[in-house]
Amino acid sequence: MTKADLVAQIAKRTGLDRDEVLRTVETFMDVVKDEMAQGNNIYLRGFGSFVIRERAQKIARNISKKEAIIIPKHNVPSFKPSKVFSEMLGGTEIKK
Repeated sequence: MTKADLVAQIAKRTGLDRDEVLRTVETFMDVVKDEMAQGNNIYLRGFGSFVIRERAQKIARNISKKEAIIIPKHNVPSFKPSKVFSEMLGGTEIKK
């Protein structure tokens, strides 16, 4: 499903104008990106969480130059579905 498909589905289900829905979806995405860029996680009860995960430093190989390179530790965005959402998809919640 693309963003256009998502906007069309929301507009159809709510009866709202497509332009309004598009503006709302884009604003939602901007807020998520801005908050996560500031280091904040986002929790949507019954849906899931947008969280920042830290990847540890690691050594990788540049195959063309046959050298080892160091990839520094860095943060990556991640989505963790809620228990209800996981169960809807037939999955089980992973516990750490």
